Parts: sequence; C-alpha cells; structure tokens
Amino acid sequence: MKYSMLLFVVVFQWQAFAEKEILSFQSGQVQLKGELYKPNSKPPFVLLFFNHGSAPKMFNSVALKNLAEHFNKEKIAVFMPYRRGQGLSEQAGPYIMTQIKDAIQESGFSAGEDVLIRELKGNHLQDQMAAYRFIKNQDYVDPNKIISIGNSFGGIQVLLGLKELNFCAAINASGGAKSWKKSKKLRSLMFDSLPSINVPVFFFQAQNDYDLSPSKFLGAKLEDLGKKAKIKIYPDFGKSAKEAHGFFYQSVATWFPDAMQFIRQNCLD
Repeated sequence: MKYSMLLFVVVFQWQAFAEKEILSFQSGQVQLKGELYKPNSKPPFVLLFFNHGSAPKMFNSVALKNLAEHFNKEKIAVFMPYRRGQGLSEQAGPYIMTQIKDAIQESGFSAGEDVLIRELKGNHLQDQMAAYRFIKNQDYVDPNKIISIGNSFGGIQVLLGLKELNFCAAINASGGAKSWKKSKKLRSLMFDSLPSINVPVFFFQAQNDYDLSPSKFLGAKLEDLGKKAKIKIYPDFGKSAKEAHGFFYQSVATWFPDAMQFIRQNCLD
C-alpha cells in the first residue's frame, strides 16, 4: 500500500511538471539560448514570456523554475530567453552590469547611465524582440495569448517590449526600483514608453523594496493616459530592500493568484 501511494505521488508530479527544454535562436549576429517549461497538456499553449533581471550566470533559472511550477499547473507554458552576457547566453556578449560598472569607474555616474540606457533599449531590447519572434512562431504556442512578465531590469524590458511587440497583457515586478531615484535618464526612458502601450499592465512590489515609485507613478500615468493598469503593493518581504527586491521569485505563491486573475481577465476570457 505504501509503495502504491509513493508511485501515485511520483506519477502526479510527473503529470504536473514538464522537463525543461533548452532552445536556441538568433538575435542579429549572435546566437542566444533560452529555457522553456511546457505544461503537460494539449497545445497550443498560452505562454508566459519571462524577461529576467540582471543577476549573473545561471541565477535567473531559479526564478524561472519557481514560475513554471505555478503557471504550468494552469496549462501556461513559460519561456525565458537569456539575453546576451547572462546565463546560457553568457558568451554572446558582455555582462550588462560589468559594462555599467566599468563606465562609472572610468568616466563617472552619467557615463554608467548612458551605458544602461543604451543597452536596455539597444542590444537587450533586440534580444527580447528576437526571442519573441522565435517563440511566437512555434506551433505549440498560441500567438494571440502571450503574456510579458519581468522583474527588475526585466521589468524595464517589459515596458520597452510593449512598444514593439504584440502581447495580450504584461506584468512588471519592481522594474527599475533599485535605480529609480539615482537615474533621471532611466525614469525618462520608462515614462517615454507609456504612450505606446496598448495592453493592460500589472505592477507589483513588496512594501520594503528599494523604491515603490516605479509601480505607483508608472501605473498612475498609464491610467491618466486612459490605459488599463493594476497596481498592488504587498506586505514587507525579508529584512532588507535587497531581500524584498527578490520577492518576485522567492514568494511566487503570494502574488500568483492576483497574476492569474489578471491574466484570465485580459487574455483568457
């Protein structure tokens, strides 16, 4: 009897979570890679397109797995393309945080800002666009039901991508929160993206994140422009702003119900 129960648990877990797939795609002259988790259900799938943050190496894969464990249960596939310089695409270009740090050390903070803006709206946006066009054309994806989601630098990419790509909705977690106060150029970049956005955007953060202004101000501005925005600030997470900034991937279960309600309202109904 114990053996039978154990077998049932193993089979159930296999049915709930699919194995990760590694995909390759081209972005201009460079080849990039991404990770895909498909639900164990019949395609074509609704797809969550995950713009990762600035963490180095393979760290963003942890966040991806946490997302997939929740969204796959709802029959939603999750794809995370690694932009150049990070993770599986580390060899495709320099790491953006190293680029920014080097520029600041050599020429001061303003030079670092310039590198940040140049890369976010240049190479990194190009990588996002290339990944989107690649995954949208896969026969297991419903091209009309792709949701953009991102945290930190990925949250900035969410807004930039909405100017260029066709998503049904978007979720921005802490996009720009760490750099908001310091960088006027970043604030301008994010505000300038808003008039072109034509899909609903859900902004959220933990209360003790670095700065709540991105969610509050950007969400309010979208509403002022007559567009749909949802803003939610969750209770404190962790004991520091750094820990709170990781709320997105460390406490998926907390915001997941709100995200699913938002997705159902704007992409599935």
